[in-house]
Amino acid sequence: MTRHPYADGSYKKMLVDGKWVDAASGKKFETHNPATGELLATVAEGDAEDINRAVAAARRAFEGPWSKVKPFERQGMLLRLADIVEKNFEELSQLDTLDMGAPISRTRGNKLRVLGMLRYYAGQATALHGETIENSLPGEIFSYTLKEPVGVVGAIIPWNGPLSASVWKIGPAVATGCTVVLKPAEEAPLTSLRLAELCMEAGIPPGVVNVVPGYGETAGAALASHPDVDKVAFTGSHMTGQSIVRASAGNLKRVSLELGGKSPDIVFADADLDAAVPGAAMAVFANSGQICSAGTRLFVEHKIYDEFVGRVAEFGKKLQVGNGLDPNTQIGPLVSQQQMERVSGYLSIGQKEGAKALAGGAPLTEGALSKGYFVAPTVFANVQDNMRIAQEEIFGPVISAISFKDSDDLIKRANATTFGLGSGVWTTNVSKAHQVAKSLRAGSVWVNCYQAMDPAVPFGGYKMSGYGRESGKQHVEEYLNVKAVWIKTG
Repeated sequence: MTRHPYADGSYKKMLVDGKWVDAASGKKFETHNPATGELLATVAEGDAEDINRAVAAARRAFEGPWSKVKPFERQGMLLRLADIVEKNFEELSQLDTLDMGAPISRTRGNKLRVLGMLRYYAGQATALHGETIENSLPGEIFSYTLKEPVGVVGAIIPWNGPLSASVWKIGPAVATGCTVVLKPAEEAPLTSLRLAELCMEAGIPPGVVNVVPGYGETAGAALASHPDVDKVAFTGSHMTGQSIVRASAGNLKRVSLELGGKSPDIVFADADLDAAVPGAAMAVFANSGQICSAGTRLFVEHKIYDEFVGRVAEFGKKLQVGNGLDPNTQIGPLVSQQQMERVSGYLSIGQKEGAKALAGGAPLTEGALSKGYFVAPTVFANVQDNMRIAQEEIFGPVISAISFKDSDDLIKRANATTFGLGSGVWTTNVSKAHQVAKSLRAGSVWVNCYQAMDPAVPFGGYKMSGYGRESGKQHVEEYLNVKAVWIKTG
């Protein structure tokens, strides 16, 4: 393809108060295609002063004209944005692929999800309401509640799905009447900036959506600790999540966190293996394993362990690894050199710990892959529960296959992790499916499927996978305060 119109090597500014501006410091950083190393753009590098400007703009909008906008009008803006995103979706999907490497088949496949979220939040904009509550106090006292927008939201997103992550933060903020300062990941900022252009085209007023690209330790940290931010919505690593919780203490801002995972994916001997093999494989290999809820701990019943894990390994070997812009590519690059070094380090750790790589086990550095950050889909067998590759989030295309015999002991082992984001169960036994789903300590349990997502269904974690929910009515509630009103009428 020819150069993407938004990734042509040119300079991109940040959006503050409806204007495209340089960083206050004048600093810039580069973003590159992880498949080829090609320069995509130079981007304004925001820091604390830029966050100050953006938060001030968001506050002015929130307390000014935006507070007068009716739910029907907010709904209309989100519906227009959905139509504009739909019209430009091919461009946006290519931009995601260029900036973070996901196969074009995957980024194009996100269309239903992205448009569904925008239209779902548009519907929620006119469905916000309090309630009248009959109280038991003596006399005539009327009591009711109001749902009000929490205020200025600081949104910090990761690089593993820029378009959907941006919509997941901007959508509920606009629907509820909040304003937002979005800090995209420095590894993949372009889609968020392009989406900001489309927000303005949809008629979202100045200051309501601001986008400040920059680094986590500067722009992100300033946003998390800012005294005039009312809520932080963060998706990323649990270590950064802990830092955000500490930073939020200054003004006790509301925080919602969608963090990492080390999710169990459990295959029983009675499962439909023809469905479970690709299902369990792509529960990890999709997006090169760069999904927080990936089913990276593959528990397989001992009676079928060798057969099943061998079949998953063969499946992994046949996946086409390459540049995400190739429609035939099934596995793209990791996002950066740093991420490739991290994943490669775990490949070495796994082998030193005694795990056996039945597939992959090394970076791919030959031929057309030599300039990118590619790692072969990897299946480790003979994995023990206490191995680092079975306990620590790798965020790469690496499966740790673990054998189990006893179902009761299995639950204890599956839950023996600091995380609790996703989980999977493969069985044809309905009773077993219900029992295991109830016992797993995770925010999502997928039975005979994996990674199913819908705008109306909540998603979030237990334990160190965070708190709060995204999608569903619960997501909208994260952006609202509840006010009780008492009126003595006699």
